[in-house]
Amino acid sequence: MNIVVLDTATEACSVAVNYNDTVVGQFTVSPQQQSVNILPMLQAVLDEAGMAKSAIQGIGFGHGPGSFTGVRIAMGMTQGLALGLDIPVVGVSTLAAMAQEAFTQAPELETVYAAIDARMDEVYFAQYRIEKGLVVLQGNEQVIPPEVALSQMDGQIGHLKQQLADGKIALVGTGWEAYTTFAELLPGPIVITLPNARFMLPLVEDAFAQNKGVAVEDAQPQYVRDTVTWKKLPGR
Repeated sequence: MNIVVLDTATEACSVAVNYNDTVVGQFTVSPQQQSVNILPMLQAVLDEAGMAKSAIQGIGFGHGPGSFTGVRIAMGMTQGLALGLDIPVVGVSTLAAMAQEAFTQAPELETVYAAIDARMDEVYFAQYRIEKGLVVLQGNEQVIPPEVALSQMDGQIGHLKQQLADGKIALVGTGWEAYTTFAELLPGPIVITLPNARFMLPLVEDAFAQNKGVAVEDAQPQYVRDTVTWKKLPGR
């Protein structure tokens, strides 16, 4: 299939296409500018690939978790394209995209832990393993305090640090450097902090191969956090 993938769920904005088995993509970090950048980026990627919009056969999009506004931007763009072309769509987890990139860069990894800063002293958290070249979620995606995320990882701090040093596990996402709870784990900066549509492509292609594409009206965002609790400042 000729596939386009869009993601604006975080501070990053990215587009990737697979046209006639050639992958072309663009990635930029542009907080609060995704709605301005996404359409020109899409057109630039299509032009570079030599692909007309009419040739698109399926669309993937980053369905979250991430910023509510960012998720809606990608979903709105996907809806406009898919309705106009009458083609199916697939939503992809932003956490899974970062894990997929980690496994692509280091196939010897056994486990990837993904954490995105969810604000309000919480992270969007998930654990992944790899099967046949694609990430597989272990358990569920959650929005939880950092200390709870740490308690769900396999092993004590010393064991986890050794696994990191041995290249058996990896940490991806903005959540690890956002909270001091994780400070003892970090041997250095987190290399993969934001999702990239290029690494959503294999997951989208696999979903379409398994006939998991849906009509755009049936696609849903995955906010993970469905409700927001407003915390009052002391004395207010």
